[in-house]
Amino acid sequence: MSDKINVVINGLSIEVDKGTTILDAAQENDIEIPTLCYLVGVSDVGMCRLCMVEVEGYDSFLPACRTKCIDGMVITTESDTLTEYRREILNLILANHNLQCMSCPANGACKLQQFSNQYKADKSVYQGSRIITGDPAVSVSDDNPYIAFDSEKCIQCQRCVNVCHNISCNGVLTGERCGNKTTVLPVFGKDYKTNGCESCGNCTSVCPTGALYLKRKKTYRSWETTRVLTTCPHCATGCQFNFVMKGDKIVDVETVDGPANHRRLCVKGRSGSFDFVYSKDRLTKPLIRDKATGEFREASWYEAISYTARRFMEIKESYGPDSLAGFACSRSANEDIYMVQKMVRTCFGTNNTDNCARVCHSATVAGLAKTLGSGAMTNPIADITNGVDCILLVGSNPEEAHPVIGMRIRKAVKNGTRLIVVDPRDIGLTKSADIHLKLRPGTNVAFANGMMHVMIKEDLVDHDYIDNFTEGFEELKKLVEDYTPEKVAEICHIDPDQLVEAARMYATAEKAPIIYCLGVTEHSSGSEGVMCMADMAAICGKIGKSGCGVNPLRGQNNVQGACDMGALPTDYPGYQKVDDPEVQKKFEEAWGVKLSPVPGLKATDVFPAAIEGKIKGLYICGEDPVVSDPDTHHIQKALESLDFLVVQDLFMTKTAKYADVVLPGISYAEKEGTFSNTERRVQRIRKAVTLRGDMRPDTDIIIDLMNAMGYKQEFMTPAQIMDEIASVTPSFHGISHERLDREGGIQWPCPDKDHPGTPILHVGKPVRGRVLLYPAAYRPSQELPDEEYPFILSTGRILYHYNATAMTSRSAGLVDLAGEGFIEINYRDADRLGIQNGERIRVSSRRGEITATAHVGRKVSEGETWMPFHFEDSPVNIITNAALDDIARIPEYKVCAVQISRL
Repeated sequence: MSDKINVVINGLSIEVDKGTTILDAAQENDIEIPTLCYLVGVSDVGMCRLCMVEVEGYDSFLPACRTKCIDGMVITTESDTLTEYRREILNLILANHNLQCMSCPANGACKLQQFSNQYKADKSVYQGSRIITGDPAVSVSDDNPYIAFDSEKCIQCQRCVNVCHNISCNGVLTGERCGNKTTVLPVFGKDYKTNGCESCGNCTSVCPTGALYLKRKKTYRSWETTRVLTTCPHCATGCQFNFVMKGDKIVDVETVDGPANHRRLCVKGRSGSFDFVYSKDRLTKPLIRDKATGEFREASWYEAISYTARRFMEIKESYGPDSLAGFACSRSANEDIYMVQKMVRTCFGTNNTDNCARVCHSATVAGLAKTLGSGAMTNPIADITNGVDCILLVGSNPEEAHPVIGMRIRKAVKNGTRLIVVDPRDIGLTKSADIHLKLRPGTNVAFANGMMHVMIKEDLVDHDYIDNFTEGFEELKKLVEDYTPEKVAEICHIDPDQLVEAARMYATAEKAPIIYCLGVTEHSSGSEGVMCMADMAAICGKIGKSGCGVNPLRGQNNVQGACDMGALPTDYPGYQKVDDPEVQKKFEEAWGVKLSPVPGLKATDVFPAAIEGKIKGLYICGEDPVVSDPDTHHIQKALESLDFLVVQDLFMTKTAKYADVVLPGISYAEKEGTFSNTERRVQRIRKAVTLRGDMRPDTDIIIDLMNAMGYKQEFMTPAQIMDEIASVTPSFHGISHERLDREGGIQWPCPDKDHPGTPILHVGKPVRGRVLLYPAAYRPSQELPDEEYPFILSTGRILYHYNATAMTSRSAGLVDLAGEGFIEINYRDADRLGIQNGERIRVSSRRGEITATAHVGRKVSEGETWMPFHFEDSPVNIITNAALDDIARIPEYKVCAVQISRL
């Protein structure tokens, strides 16, 4: 039976799918039907009544947005009668509308204005029931730093309410009353910090008038602007948006239907993605430290490049290639990162190169590569948040760390997906979770072993998959036999019955992805925790399937790309091993120089090596380890121990202050290139802003350095660099700027120019042939509470900032929304210590002490605390522990012992 039917619209015969609405059928065929309230896939409430059409056989008009096509239906969308009807509807709307269009932020981009002109509506026909004052002091709610609402311009279309409930899925905007008294209850007044609004602004992007708007829209008019498509520079979700350009200046951000975000943005993406580009404290000239005074002085590019090259080569000559190291930036473009690691390998002559994945997701790269054969997210974001039966969310708080993914998970739960949250804190998603296993920090391995104990004991595993696509099952089975629910409950401080229920819920669901983040990786057993995630999925046969898999949410915007590009001490681009003779020969031929076959030092081992005098020179591009790495004093001592330090960055960071040379870098808005998001999707960034001062593209700087150090590197544009990447990286063979511009993002592996990319990994069989099931015994964290330091401290991110806040702290609105460091304390602990909510208190560890504002409540359990690592007034990494995972050498940010006390 055919799923197609035929209708006639304005005399045109059209074939459509069954279930298609008249409005959708018209829009698919470029036939305009006016509407003010309809949003595709979001809202068909029929509030505005503008989309009424004539249908043969019906005496009255039918709403096109809600009426489904019937085979043989004959529809008219434009007639004299419909024109008169729509004019009357618009007249009724205008009677209750503030018509001060010239001062309205939506002037020129207002749908009501457009249709009123089109249908010649005139508000003088009716007297409205509302009093229109035209006074913003009366009608405008605008305490929120970004968003304002003018009730006198609201037409009650309910678009904003529907987006808040069905796209952002936050549900804070609501409609009230009915008829001509219908109104939207705004959340942008004086309680904007406490009413649950996330200031994402998704509601503002759909308002058809100037009722709900971003305040910055008052600085430009639509006809003055152009658009430049790019990718968000914050988390690794990979949201796409347009820069709104007024001349050479970014004045706004406008969402697009990107493959990862589908028109959603978070507050950082929408409102924190361009202020920093214009910050007055941007570095614009090279700086060299004067040896006599110890102060920085401005230098020419020639002097800075020559001096830097000479000093690195002197160190190499005196101490050997392995006395040098270079770190790439996970916020930079793939093309920049590729050139950094190439410079380190060809000019320094060492594999001592790394990136900040070392301190966030190196355990993922190591753990998933060992078990599955590829250290990356297995499934696309849309695939694991749409139409799945169950989500197992472990050590991840996506509402704050990956907000658009958090929105998608909220929507999934709203649509019936069951949710298991495994997290030491009461994160936002626990409110809608079916099960919350509030385990003790550092006990992930015990939890996973307990889950697998139940799955195996109750025969909930996939025997066919185990037999055909795994190895090591008997060893794993033997190990987890000892992890009974009762034993695991004692270790993890959870309910054993809930553990059993969670195991059953996950194992029996047909589509059930594991989604995890830094709560799994940032432990001294982080790699083992990751491998346990893979073990769980594999024994249930949930690898290589839609809606399943093992899905790490990578942290920074291009941390996936930094690893892909070979900014790793063990891997060339594309995870090709440096100690593989065939691989080494291939890169030697491609780069025309002898390369070291010895794996280099990991970033977390470089700093101790500097203190020991083994690392003499260090190049750091776009990283700020003084702020972001654990045990700050240890990092400071390492930097002071170096003979020569070069930092290339946008700002004079705390790390740059230790440098001998500081080179001004450029932002993503000032360059061409690509980012790779958490789902392995390579997407373009595009130059929108002209460089200021003596700024130069990062790749040009690196190429000049390479030539000054004696390596003959031809000048290359970012597009040409991507072509070179593709030529040496099998998983990127089919990727180019030209193709990305033409087709949009591509998920690697993409082995040739005709390959569409690979949304789901391990389809058919795992990359390594069989999943290596890794039996990992639980090991306690390396620093546990004692009498002197009786509390566990964990750290993490919050919604309004990112990492060291180099970008977000330069957006005044984000600072207004979250401006000071804090520590979460259980209310029972606070009562016992006499600590009041909002009080500034002392937090100390064996490594130092800081102060923070107490947030007293129930988010953390007794004996546990939590702090964000963003804030300069509470530099938490002064007190965190640099204990490392044995395999990936990732630090244990999630567990250290602290003491808290009143000041």
